[in-house]
Amino acid sequence: MRLNRKYLIGGVAAAFTSTAAIAGMVQPAPVDVDLATFFAGGDMLSARYAPNKNEFIGCGVRKFDDGVGGATAFGFCQAEDAEGERAFCNTDNEDLLDVIEASADYGYVTFTWDEKTGQCLRIGFSNQSFYVPPKVGSNL
Repeated sequence: MRLNRKYLIGGVAAAFTSTAAIAGMVQPAPVDVDLATFFAGGDMLSARYAPNKNEFIGCGVRKFDDGVGGATAFGFCQAEDAEGERAFCNTDNEDLLDVIEASADYGYVTFTWDEKTGQCLRIGFSNQSFYVPPKVGSNL
């Protein structure tokens, strides 16, 4: 019984120690624009605090009153990486507009586009805790 208690106490201590060691995981994903594969991706936080003045990434939706009781909408995604490669696509596809509108702050953004038309083909967001900025005063 004494031996088991010793292992139990050691295991609990190790669990708290290892939790503290991995708590607050961050996963920076600098913006990458690949003009050969028509792909752009990166997380908004890494782009915002990049050590250069080029990087940005994000998507948006614009809606306008159509004058007859409805609205017309279009969406877009845009990015620029540290090397200055830029990407832009636009869409009026309702499913892709829904994806953009469901995004959250600080997430990872990815999109692809048609080279000839500039239309967005795929838009994705990954909203996870490791993309959120550290709390003020933390040492992360």
